[in-house]
Amino acid sequence: MAREIIADVLLALAVACVAASAIGLIRVTDAADRLHYVTPAAVVAPVLVAAAIFVRQGLDENTGETLVAVLIMLAAAPYLAHATIRAIHAGAERQPEQREDAEP
Repeated sequence: MAREIIADVLLALAVACVAASAIGLIRVTDAADRLHYVTPAAVVAPVLVAAAIFVRQGLDENTGETLVAVLIMLAAAPYLAHATIRAIHAGAERQPEQREDAEP
């Protein structure tokens, strides 16, 4: 009973984290600022969901697979954020007349 309550609280926190990120995404207009609001939904929420799975099921094959998936997500998140910011800035620096698809 207590395990289910703890797991439900962790899942509720994950949902609240994603909802707060979504509200932040709606409020800002700059792409770089939006990336800051996506990060909690991409990093914190999966950790909370993995913790809920671990609490509910204990240590077994499913939790091991979940842990591996979360570790990959945590390892990839900074690189993906950095690549996204670089792409945003590279696109902003190019003038419309420099783009290949622009009309002459």
